[in-house]
Amino acid sequence: MLPFELTAGQLEVGRSIAEDMARTHPMHRLLQGEVGSGKTVVALRAMLTVVDDGGQAVLLAPTEVLAQQHHRSITAMLGPLAERGLLGGSDIGTRVALVTGSLTAGRRREVLLDIGVGDCGIVVGTHALLEDRVQFFDLGLVVVDEQHRFGVEQRAALAAKVRDDQRPHVLVMTATPIPRTVAMTVFGDLEVSTLTELPRGRAAITSHVVPSLERPALLERAWERIAEEVSQGRQAFVVCPRIGDDVTPGVADDEDLVAPAVDSSPDRRPPIAVLDIAPELMAGPLSAVRVGVLHGRMSSDDKDEVMRRFTDGPSAPDGIDVLIATTVVEVGVDVPNATVMVVMDADRFGVSQLHQLRGRIGRGQHSGLCLLVSEMPPGTPARERLDAVASTVDGVELSRLDLEQRREGDVLGASQSGRRSSLRMLAVLRDEDVIAAARAEATELVARDPLLSSLPTLARAVAALLDEDRADYLEKS
Repeated sequence: MLPFELTAGQLEVGRSIAEDMARTHPMHRLLQGEVGSGKTVVALRAMLTVVDDGGQAVLLAPTEVLAQQHHRSITAMLGPLAERGLLGGSDIGTRVALVTGSLTAGRRREVLLDIGVGDCGIVVGTHALLEDRVQFFDLGLVVVDEQHRFGVEQRAALAAKVRDDQRPHVLVMTATPIPRTVAMTVFGDLEVSTLTELPRGRAAITSHVVPSLERPALLERAWERIAEEVSQGRQAFVVCPRIGDDVTPGVADDEDLVAPAVDSSPDRRPPIAVLDIAPELMAGPLSAVRVGVLHGRMSSDDKDEVMRRFTDGPSAPDGIDVLIATTVVEVGVDVPNATVMVVMDADRFGVSQLHQLRGRIGRGQHSGLCLLVSEMPPGTPARERLDAVASTVDGVELSRLDLEQRREGDVLGASQSGRRSSLRMLAVLRDEDVIAAARAEATELVARDPLLSSLPTLARAVAALLDEDRADYLEKS
């Protein structure tokens, strides 16, 4: 019994997934929903369906912070059912295992053995799950959280960890589809479910652009607003695009910067860094609050400790009021007491990143405020992008904006960057009606003549395409 009531949307999507999984061919479904719409609990119900049938389910997360949080939340929701065969556990249920790169050698051997013999029915992990030595006893479902953080080949490597070439069901989740995913939703055989409702009690989020060069007083006001929120018992994030000490972005859990090349200039200063701004804020406008730092170069133990202190919040003697971090907090971090986020150099982030980041606030009863700080002048593409993000919290609308600016990606290969399209005569947004009609006709044709016996020329062309490496996405996306 869940400690909360599922929304009508969650129940409807759950039924669609159950119908998919009851069919003879593997499910391949995209679950999209606004940040905080409850995608994880829908995925958990699907995982439990597989476990009840004697199989295993795996949840792939992009960061250790998110993987650990998923492990904690799933274990908490299942209670004794998540500790089958262990002291204090239930005689029924399953074990929930966590696999990350920071496991000790001894613990890793123990967990991999439990997975290999089937004692662990639910496995949560990071890229460490993709290693060859991770083998499943009977993998029935692959869930990929925040799928835009993984490439096609990475997702395919996990789905290939099966016996007897029986491909598992695949459920990919996203809050903001990125260009290639939008294109594949139309081109590929990918069913889509959308959660439009937010859980009861979820507060609203408002966003504003802070032009720090034009109106520096607004940036000072941002720090004052954080102090005011903390004085009322709430918490805040400050997000920066770089760790510091000239470390290249992309280290460990931190994302590469994704600002379009048109915004770049040889005269631009380096991006603001966590390790540079943290001491300035602690000695200046945030000197009266407790500040913590989080980034991908920290050890797993240190990251866990910082997140524990931030989650414990103002009531804890060692709690953290304001967390200064990189994009390591972009996905899955759930601190309902956090109400303000200041994103420094916001123009250096992509649309989907900004949407994900602001989803970390306003997760409780108090509304959220996201401040997008930028030095880019009005009228520039970067500023227009920020204005668009600030004007809406509609993930579908933002995905279209992302698609317009970054294009569809390499729809015939594994690339997911989106900057350059391999389409020559077609644009996904402009030609939506044409694509939909073509897909419907193709679906009808295959249903009527699965082997294309009546169209030998087309059959040969399809066979040739399927033989090419660049067509792997039809199986692996």
